[in-house]
Amino acid sequence: MVISLSPNGSSRLNNRTTGLNDRFLSPLPHSPLFGTDGIRGKAGELLTAPFALQLGFWAGQVIKSKTTTPGPIIIGQDSRNSSDMLAMAMAAGLTSVGLEVWQLGLCPTPCVAYLTRHSEASAGIMISASHNPPEDNGIKFFNADGTKLSSILAQEIEEGLRGNLLVSMDKVVPWGKRLYQPTLVDGYCRFLQDSLPPSFSCQGMKIVLDLAWGASVNVAPAMFKALGAEVICLHDQADGDRINVDCGSTHLNLLQATIKEHQADMGFAFDGDADRVMAVDGNGKVVDGDYILYLWGKYLLDQGKLPDNLLIGTVMANLGFERAWQAIGGQLVRTSVGDRHVQAQMWETGAMLGGEQSGHIICHHYGVSGDGVQTALQLAALVHESGVSLSELVKNSFETYPQILRNVRFEDREQLRNWQQCEPLQEAITQAKAGMGDTGRVLVRASGTEPLIRVMVESECPNAANYWVDYLVKVVETNLCA
Repeated sequence: MVISLSPNGSSRLNNRTTGLNDRFLSPLPHSPLFGTDGIRGKAGELLTAPFALQLGFWAGQVIKSKTTTPGPIIIGQDSRNSSDMLAMAMAAGLTSVGLEVWQLGLCPTPCVAYLTRHSEASAGIMISASHNPPEDNGIKFFNADGTKLSSILAQEIEEGLRGNLLVSMDKVVPWGKRLYQPTLVDGYCRFLQDSLPPSFSCQGMKIVLDLAWGASVNVAPAMFKALGAEVICLHDQADGDRINVDCGSTHLNLLQATIKEHQADMGFAFDGDADRVMAVDGNGKVVDGDYILYLWGKYLLDQGKLPDNLLIGTVMANLGFERAWQAIGGQLVRTSVGDRHVQAQMWETGAMLGGEQSGHIICHHYGVSGDGVQTALQLAALVHESGVSLSELVKNSFETYPQILRNVRFEDREQLRNWQQCEPLQEAITQAKAGMGDTGRVLVRASGTEPLIRVMVESECPNAANYWVDYLVKVVETNLCA
C-alpha cells in the first residue's frame, strides 16, 4: 500500500481511506510552506489540527527514512491558545508512523534545541510563532544536533504534504507512544546554571523581567532568583490571549518605566518563545542585540576566546556598531536577516558569537541556538565581572546611527511573491543609495515570518533617514499595495 497527499492539501490512500475528511483541510498555498523559521500563519487557517496531523505524519516518514533506529521526537510549546491543539495533532501524526514523542509542555524554544542535542532524540519541534500576536502560531523543527531543520529536509516534508512523495505502507507499523516529560526542562535549567562563571552571583542586583505572558514565565524568574537577584516580574503568567500584546521584546515602554520606578540595575524583555531578548539599562536606555554583541564580543576578545576577532551580524546591524567594533580591531560579517543565516555563517567561518539586532544571540561556547534567557544571564554575569553598571558599559561602547524601520503590511504573502521585480521600487532604492553615498544604508526586504515589506534607512543625518524612508514607503504603497 502506498500513501500520498493530493495537491489540494487532502490525503488519499491507494487502498483505503486515511480517516481524514477532505472538508477539514484547506488547500495548500502555492508559496513555500517553510519560511525562515519553520511554518507560520494564523491558527485555524493553514495551521489546523488536520494539517498538523499530516505534517507530523510526513515529518515522521522523512525522519524515519534517515536512520534505522530513530529516537524520540521532543515537542515543546508556548502559551498560545492554539498550541495545545497543534502539539497534540503533531504528536498524533508522529506516533502514527511508530515514533515516540516526548512532550515538554510550556518551555522556551532553546530548551527544545538543547534537549534535542543532548539526548537520543532524532528531532525537536517547537509550537510557537515567536514574537507574533496571539492569533498566529508556528511549527519549528530542529535536527538531532539542535540546529534548525535543513532546507533539504524541509523540502522533503513539503513534497510529502503536496502529494509528491510516496511512502510504502505494506507492513503494519507499531504505534508510537506519547510521553509527557515536563521534568526534562530541569536539565535545561542546569545547563544555563553551568554555563555561568562559578563565582557569579546576582546578590545585590535588582532586575526587572518582562516575560511577555509566554514561554519564559517559569524558567527566567527561577534562574535569576536562584542566583540571588531581587526580581520584579511583568506579564509573568502563561496567557494565550495576551502573549506579546504590548509587551515583551518588541514593546519596551513598560519595562523602561518599571526600571526607573524601582531604581533597578537592569531589565530584560523576552519574546513569546524566549529565543530572543532585549535589555534595558538602569537609565532606561535600550540595549539591543548590537550592543549585546559588542559587549559580549569585547569580553570574549579580551579573554582570547573570539577567533579572528570575528562577529557575525545581519544586514540590520547598525553602522555605528560596525565601525566601533572595527575600531578595536574586530571584524563583522553580515548575513541576511534570520538566525538561520547567522548560524550558517558561524559554522562556515568558525565564529563563536553572532546574532541579530532584534535580540537573537548565538554563542557557540555554550550552544547552537539563539537563547534569550542564556543571553540575559550572561550579560548580567558580564556586568558583575566588569565591576561597573550596565549603563556605564553601554555609555563607553558606541553611538548608534539614526536607523528608521517602517513596515508596510499586506493582506497575505501571495501579494509579495514578485516584489523584487517591481521596477519603480528598485529604481527608488538605487536613488536612495546614491543620495546617501557612504553616509548611510538602505535595506528593503520582505519579512520571512509576516506579510510585510520592511523598509530600513540608516544615515548619519536623521533628516536624510526620515526623507528617504518616507519616500520608499510611498513607492511601496503606490506600486505594490494598489
